[in-house]
Amino acid sequence: MSNIDKQALRERYSPKPVPKCHICGEEMTIQRISASRITYGCTGEGNDGYFKFGRTFADEHYEKSRVTVVDVSDPDVLELLDENLQLQREKDAIEAVALALRDDMRDAREQLEEAEKQIVELSRAASVNSQWKPDVFPVTGRKFFMWIEHETLGYVPTYGGPFDSYTIPTRDSSGEFSCERYDHDLGGWVGGEFIGLYLIDDDEQCRVCELEERIAELEARKVMLPDRKSEIFWPGDAAEFDILGYVIAVKSAILAAGINVKES
Repeated sequence: MSNIDKQALRERYSPKPVPKCHICGEEMTIQRISASRITYGCTGEGNDGYFKFGRTFADEHYEKSRVTVVDVSDPDVLELLDENLQLQREKDAIEAVALALRDDMRDAREQLEEAEKQIVELSRAASVNSQWKPDVFPVTGRKFFMWIEHETLGYVPTYGGPFDSYTIPTRDSSGEFSCERYDHDLGGWVGGEFIGLYLIDDDEQCRVCELEERIAELEARKVMLPDRKSEIFWPGDAAEFDILGYVIAVKSAILAAGINVKES
């Protein structure tokens, strides 16, 4: 049943108010009751029991003012309507409480999920913080900043900050060390950078030292070339033999210094 029907029923079965005289506006009195029909009239009689000025008993004013009202008011129907209204109010209140409880349960579920995530994060952080890490990385000189979750390595210690943080350098296949960089403005890992450090084994170091010594020896070695105008070639009658003799002498001097000569 709609609200409009309920209101119509309430108006239909509510007691009808005492009508007022359409001539003078005074409240009329009941003159006759027949079942649900009530006849009202304006008698002109005042509260003191006397007629008002200009009025007489059953005068023309009275005859013209008479009106009959059909009153089908029923208190039982009104009581049922009141009970129905109270039930509707209680239903609305229960629905409001249910909606509020549903919203509270949703908020509580979200808070619980967030709390569980925080517990997991705090557990990870607690286990991570208990791990050893250098306070200052000796190669780069950067100080420890914070643990950051890496997509493949898990939580790793980073150094530097607060704008960029760097992981502990690692060696690649070529022996060069590099570290990954975390950009705090972007909120993510953005690649790595080489730190200019290589790691070589003892044999390689020995070979490098030997090569350095050999280079130093070669740089220090001096070859004494023969004088072109020495008596060995001078005087000579033929210039060709003179040049050939000088070349042979230069070759001999180079070989004597321990340097091989490639023949053309």
